[in-house]
Amino acid sequence: MSSAMGSFFGGVPRVAVPDNLKSAIISNNKNGIVVNESYADLNRHYGVIVNPARPRKPKDKPKAEQGVQAIQRYILARFRHHKFFSVDELNEAIAELLDRYNNKIIKHLQKSRTELFNELDAPYLNPLSANSYVYKQFKIAKVHQDYHISLEKCNYSVPYKYIKEEVEVRYSTQSVYIYHKNRLIATHPRLRRVGECSTLHEHMPSKHQYVNESMNPQRLRSWAKKIGEFSSVFVEDIFASMEYPPQAYNKIVAILSLAKLYGNTELELALMYATKHNTTTTKSIRSILDKKLYLSDSANNVQPSSQYALFNNHSNIRGADEYK
Repeated sequence: MSSAMGSFFGGVPRVAVPDNLKSAIISNNKNGIVVNESYADLNRHYGVIVNPARPRKPKDKPKAEQGVQAIQRYILARFRHHKFFSVDELNEAIAELLDRYNNKIIKHLQKSRTELFNELDAPYLNPLSANSYVYKQFKIAKVHQDYHISLEKCNYSVPYKYIKEEVEVRYSTQSVYIYHKNRLIATHPRLRRVGECSTLHEHMPSKHQYVNESMNPQRLRSWAKKIGEFSSVFVEDIFASMEYPPQAYNKIVAILSLAKLYGNTELELALMYATKHNTTTTKSIRSILDKKLYLSDSANNVQPSSQYALFNNHSNIRGADEYK
């Protein structure tokens, strides 16, 4: 069963009997039948029941297999000396041959395949849906602290009450649909550029304060202050670069957590180096810490009298009074 097949026949069958290929059936054994989610979605759209053939039993669909063999031989025999230079050209030639084959009279039945279809099959087809099926892909995602989910390096919001919940994402080339326990909770246009974010106003909590207060800007600022002055400045810069503060939570937590692995002083030096060289992603900061790249800058400077003298000369240091 496919969308193109339904359009060709002018209707859809009540039951689809596919082979056990992985693009249709994930497993078919004594534990039950597991249908590929994309194939199941296609059949749900057209109201078709999926009842796959038994595995390792090719006798379930002999007439279908014979029909495929006959039309394949008919087309290949006529095209064996032809050259085609595009798929569209080939499809047009096949369509013409297909009509000729279906309208050909079968001698022992004195009827064509088209006549037999109209007489035996067409009356029992269900009508096509008003809207054509749009192919979708599926993914399970977890809602972040900033009430967004990530999909192919883009972010989409959901109502904030679903923070930390698992959701199902169904997405096409144009749209993204987010479900929680089979209930649609958010719809977004599909984003393309890495780092883009789609945030709906109705998904945002009041003043961005979560009910359980597990994460908020003040808590992150206090955490950064305990690490050092440069971390505080860095956190404020991240907040300033975001339209909505919660969008910065994941990045800030990922960076400040590095202090537990490498130490507060090391993280301060790495953040200064990263800002100076304009490379402030979490991955690049971790690389700076691993390779101790900040030492190369320190070696070329006069040794400061204290660990913070190095920071006080930096152009980005504005002091705590800047953010009061």
